[in-house]
Amino acid sequence: MITDPNILLSYINTKLRDNYSNLDELCEDLDLNKEEINTKLNSIDYYYEQKENKYIRR
Repeated sequence: MITDPNILLSYINTKLRDNYSNLDELCEDLDLNKEEINTKLNSIDYYYEQKENKYIRR
């Protein structure tokens, strides 16, 4: 998994925008740990907004 939270943010949001209708689908398809992603992105004040299907700043 990508360790830099800013790069991870860009990667995840791009994947969500281009290929997935929600975070659960992305994690399942790519075999990623949703809690790990949330922890890393929460550390830079981003959280997943389901309605917009992307991570946004608090």
